[in-house]
Amino acid sequence: MRKLAGLLILAGLILAMLNFHFILFDDQIKILPKSHFTLNNTFVDARGAKKVRLLLDPELAQAGFKDLLKEVAK
Repeated sequence: MRKLAGLLILAGLILAMLNFHFILFDDQIKILPKSHFTLNNTFVDARGAKKVRLLLDPELAQAGFKDLLKEVAK
């Protein structure tokens, strides 16, 4: 039973990594749904001046990173 619970937790973590961007801002972490089922850009560091570089990433732009920046800036 413990193995099954561990397997279910592991499967849930893998699915979360495939479906969401976890973006670290200066004072908070935001979760943004991915536009594609992939492991690219799962954990994103958006502290400081890196935000400008991330705006140019097509995968993050398609997922709505620009709107998320507006929300965080408020």
